[in-house]
Amino acid sequence: MTDLISGRETLEEVNMIVFCGGFSNSDVLGSAKGWAGAFLYNPKAKQALDKFYAREDTLSLGICNGCQLMVELNLINPEHKHRSRLTHNDSHKFESSFLGLNIPENKSIMLGSLSGNKLGIWVAHGEGKFMLPEPEDRYNIVAKYNYAQYPGNPNGSNYNVAGICSNDGRHLAMMPHLERSVFPWQQAWYPLDRRNDEVTPWIEAFVNARKWVEERIK
Repeated sequence: MTDLISGRETLEEVNMIVFCGGFSNSDVLGSAKGWAGAFLYNPKAKQALDKFYAREDTLSLGICNGCQLMVELNLINPEHKHRSRLTHNDSHKFESSFLGLNIPENKSIMLGSLSGNKLGIWVAHGEGKFMLPEPEDRYNIVAKYNYAQYPGNPNGSNYNVAGICSNDGRHLAMMPHLERSVFPWQQAWYPLDRRNDEVTPWIEAFVNARKWVEERIK
């Protein structure tokens, strides 16, 4: 962020951004609001981000706090009249657990090839409830919690949503921790007949991203 704010970094040579999870700016103003402000109120950072999203050879991924940032900056569905939001979990507490996700048919560059799978993944957040004011079919939903009731849906998200993607499939925001679930030893449970897997199916998301970028920079 310091590089973007100062102008040392412009993102012109970057094809993919990953907004990582964590607690940016201590989240003292609410999840990712301080981080979002660093883009919104610093002209060079804002210009770099706007130019990045205006290009057609870019991808982005936001995980947990990064997902909150992407939604706060309205990067997923800027065309919608009513903005999406992420709010406090219905439980009013921090939720950390290993849950099942359903990957529906979707148009995501990263997760499209995993459509139809049910996969385990970690969540760890206090403000992960997707508030989606538009009808469900207006969103490119890439991940849903396996069942609607708590704790299967740990935050009470509308439509049981765990992740959404831009309509063109390039920009993905999800609350569960994709990066924490790519090795079998990271899983709280893994099928016995697949214990010898070197990686889990989640790695496919990153392979898909790499192949997509390679096609565009040949």
